[in-house]
Amino acid sequence: MFAVVFPGQGSQKPGMGRELHDAFASARRVFDEASEAIGADVRKVCFELDEETLRQTQNAQIALYVCGVAAYAAFREAGGPQADLAAGHSIGEYAALAAAEIVSVADGARLVAVRGRVMAESGRERPGGMAAVLGLERERLEEVCREASAGGEVVVVANDNCPGQLVVSGDKAAVERACALATQAGAKRAIPLNVSGAFHSPLMEEPARRMGEALKAAAFSAGNGTRVVGNVEADVNDDPSRWPELLEAQLRNPVRWTESVRRMLGLGASAFVECGAGDVLTGLLRRIDREAKGLRASDPETVAQAVAALTA
Repeated sequence: MFAVVFPGQGSQKPGMGRELHDAFASARRVFDEASEAIGADVRKVCFELDEETLRQTQNAQIALYVCGVAAYAAFREAGGPQADLAAGHSIGEYAALAAAEIVSVADGARLVAVRGRVMAESGRERPGGMAAVLGLERERLEEVCREASAGGEVVVVANDNCPGQLVVSGDKAAVERACALATQAGAKRAIPLNVSGAFHSPLMEEPARRMGEALKAAAFSAGNGTRVVGNVEADVNDDPSRWPELLEAQLRNPVRWTESVRRMLGLGASAFVECGAGDVLTGLLRRIDREAKGLRASDPETVAQAVAALTA
């Protein structure tokens, strides 16, 4: 049994997806469907934007979604089997749903375009920040966040990426206080992240509401049999009618990635294929379970290697 996983913001890079697009007809179809759905050429976003412009939330999210779905399509075209399980880190969850055919490629692209826009707008309306905290237990960091939240300012644990790597999110001043307190509490490092908002925190309440309106109008189906483990509950959701509420909640709740990976391991996954740009999730997997096999599908060479490993 194997799982396919899709990365979140931070994995984007200029030129992402070009080799897959040029080598696989199925990948080109994903770019075509997504571009038509949002009324803009996603190829220009992925292939032509410089690093700084691509980093902008509205650009990074659609690029990561399309490249993730295109990579999985290429993996399947090359002879890779259908995944038993799927999950995505934050924006990657939409690619997981498209891979499982719970949403269509086009509907997923439209939802991601809305998500990127409302999250970018929220960063301008109520600026916030995020920081990675290394080497501190989650329970202790949650105590630090409660102590750092004061005077109407809030900071929370936003991502549990792997043992020893957590992310906090909230009002900028509260994040700064949390970083200082975390270091005093024994964290190895506290590193501010270059993001435009306080994602996966209570500051996302208004963009989550706007996202909820778009989600209620979208179509979610039972899919193709690949089961998706969601960020909010770190568990499989087999009820398509629940995805709108889960995806809305995702914006203001933590990404429980460590628990999600452990849940997939518990369900029997012994290999994980990271589809899309980079290898961030493969690195996190090594920190979560050294015995699990991490594979990548980000270009024709790694696609071929992943297919060979799973069909040998």
